[in-house]
Parts: sequence; structure tokens; C-alpha cells
Amino acid sequence: MRDLSLVIPVYRNEASLPDLLAALHGLNRQLDDRLEVVFVVDGSPDRCFEVLRERLPVQPFAATLVLLSRNFGSFAAVRTGLAQATGRFFAVMAADLQEPPELAAQMFEMLQSHPVDVVVGVRTAREDPALQRWQANLFWAAYRRWVVPEMPPGGVDVFACNQAFRDALLALEERRSSLIAQIFWLGFRRAELPYARRARQHGESAWTWRKKLSYLADSVFAFTDLPIRALLLAGSVGVLAASVVGLLAVLGRLMGWIAVPGYAMTMVAILFFGALNLLSLGIVGSYAWRAYENTKQRPQALMLSVQRFADRGARGDG
Repeated sequence: MRDLSLVIPVYRNEASLPDLLAALHGLNRQLDDRLEVVFVVDGSPDRCFEVLRERLPVQPFAATLVLLSRNFGSFAAVRTGLAQATGRFFAVMAADLQEPPELAAQMFEMLQSHPVDVVVGVRTAREDPALQRWQANLFWAAYRRWVVPEMPPGGVDVFACNQAFRDALLALEERRSSLIAQIFWLGFRRAELPYARRARQHGESAWTWRKKLSYLADSVFAFTDLPIRALLLAGSVGVLAASVVGLLAVLGRLMGWIAVPGYAMTMVAILFFGALNLLSLGIVGSYAWRAYENTKQRPQALMLSVQRFADRGARGDG
């Protein structure tokens, strides 16, 4: 059993794989050959799987290569990798090298030397373009406001944990949820490790604005009743406003101020409450659909193949 299992979801990262393998070589040396790396190819349309299958047999660290049947998303890929990992401790990082690999070694050291169960990497700086930084800050500000108030301002992309936390995380089988929010929901003893996010060297991020909004919606519907409370408030205000307008209309009719009932006011009221009803159905339907998804009990990801590669030193000794 290795001391640290590093899980890396892979999607459209073919260009960054040579640098990634070189960085993992150094990380394994830093950990005195106690590293296991679990690569989960998440239905990537490029040659990520073929490149890893060719190169992993000659790497100095133990590795597992998992190929998913299609693109299930990074969180499903991470969960699959954690389930396949065999180490005493576990860490997760991206394949684009924007998080320094030595961060995994620092988190591993904290897990060994401090009374903590999970360590989350906290971004203190970003080398991304200004527009991406603004979008990320806006996204995580909304996330902290509406979903997880204790989320660090820069969000969380990397974390490491012990076996007890890993097992508790895998026991949560929710669909259309947020793995990061689950980390904070679980509690346990948590520590933070600050780091500076590096600029992306290869390719473009697959983390589009559309995916961010979808992720935020999943997190909101999975971890907070904010939409229901907002809808209840809007409905209450609408009923109050309609009551006031109705009383004024009756009073005006009795006092002779209104000779003919107003067509415009009637149309405004109909449109307003019709839109409010549609919004209500949409919000309630979102919760109902996610509950229905969880009742299906479908696997969160399907594996086409799992290949394990022992490190070269271990094969040579055999």
C-alpha cells in the first residue's frame, strides 16, 4: 500500500501530459517513491488515454489508468479515482498544472503531522487573465453567499484527506450535486493550505461559463432552500401588492374616481402573476427533478477499463 494516492481527472489535457508526468516524477522522488497516481480519463475526445497507456509502464511511480465510457464530469471522475485508489492518504489535483504538484506533498505532510482529516487548498493569488479572474471572483462570491458561507473566497479545486474522510465522501451518492460542497458539509477536522494558482501553459480550460452556472445551480438546489425562500418572499410581496391595488381599485370605484375599469392594470396583474406562477413551477420542478434523479440509483460513472502499472523499481525487484 502506498502512502499517498493522487487522483487526477483528465479531459482535453493531451498537450499538458508530458509536463504533468515530469512533475509527478519529481513529486514521487520528493515522497521517497511512496506515490500512487490514479488517472481517470473522463471521456476525453483527444489522445489522453493513448498517451497515458503508452507512457505509464515506464514511469517510476505506481499508477492506475481508468477510462470512463463517456464524459461524466470532473466530480464523477474524482469519485471514481478515489474509489480505485489504494493509498493510506488521498489527494486530488487537476491535470493542467495550474495547481503546483508539490502542493500534494504539503497537504500529505499536514495530514501526517496535524490532527486533521481533510486539507483544502486555498487560492491566495491567480495568474489567470483579468477577465477570468473577474469571472472566478464573481462565481465564488455567489457561491459563498448562497451555498457554502465557509467556502474560501478563491474557491477550492484541490484537497487531500485520510481514509475515514474518503470513505465518508464516497458514501454520499447524490446525483447532480457538488463534491466541493460535500467536503464542507461532511465537517470533520479541516485545515486550509494557501497557494498561488499558476497560469495555464497548455490549451484552454474546459470550465466554461455555462458549466459554472450549471454547477452553481446544482449546488444551490442540493445544499440550500434559498430559491424556495426567495419564491415564498416574492409570492408574499406579490399578494400584498395585489391586495393593496385591489383595495385602491374598489375604493376608487366606490368614490367615482374610476369610471371604467382599467385594461392596462388588468393586463399587468395577469402577466405578473402568470410569470410568478411559471417561476414557481420551475423552481419546484428543479427540486423534484433532482430528487427523481437520485431515486434512479444509476452509477455516477461507468468504467470501460482499469489498468494498473507497478513502478519500474517494483517490477525490477520481482
